[in-house]
Amino acid sequence: MGDGWREVALDEADWLAELRPDGALTGYDPGGRPDAVWILHAMYEWETGATLTTHHDLRRSLLDANLVEPELIGGINLDEWGVVDTGGAVGRSQHPGPGWRRLTWAELAARTDEPVVPPGSAPDFRSLPGAHPDGSWPASIEPPGEGSLDREGWLRLLDLLIAWSGPDTPCLAYIARGAAPDQEPHVLAGPLGEAAALYDDERGSGSPANLWPADRSWVTWSDWDLWGTKVAGPPALVEAILTDPELEALRLPWA
Repeated sequence: MGDGWREVALDEADWLAELRPDGALTGYDPGGRPDAVWILHAMYEWETGATLTTHHDLRRSLLDANLVEPELIGGINLDEWGVVDTGGAVGRSQHPGPGWRRLTWAELAARTDEPVVPPGSAPDFRSLPGAHPDGSWPASIEPPGEGSLDREGWLRLLDLLIAWSGPDTPCLAYIARGAAPDQEPHVLAGPLGEAAALYDDERGSGSPANLWPADRSWVTWSDWDLWGTKVAGPPALVEAILTDPELEALRLPWA
């Protein structure tokens, strides 16, 4: 990362911890300050159409052919423990490249005749169950990245925040992605105009858990377990995000 962002004291995030004390490992929910919008993490689909083959089917085929090694964590073989539900879209994600197109949540929800996000829920693994009824998504769909905005969505959100606050606005970022007993959270400080570099910071995994300006007028939240990023702030900023053609966003009154 460039010289624009530097590490600062962890207690710079204490005010967020007061809002959600249990957010140290996953990021702090800012609530609705005074308004809030959810940006749905992007998913993609083969341009050639759907398939009945799932990501789990593909994983089993690769294992049977000895083309990949079993995934072991703490001595547990995850391939024997459960269903491979995604294509590995955890943390940083971006457009897969030629042959893929953006698939909106609204389009997929219309196919399966279900709400985009179930009432009472945040955007997460409980969303769009009709699209992956057996637990694993079709191989023709790259599901939403978990815990981080896709790269294109992050850059577009920054464009909107810079237009609102200005590129020289001093900001802070709470990095909690993948925090574990041997990996402490971090707080970084730097100008909003250089926040794109946070996406690839070695201490995190994509969009930071929280990003906010020094005046705390808005806050972003990318939780490790969620498929959407929340932005809380003035209604006019929320409206700009809601109406932006490059982002898929919605208000969730219960979240």
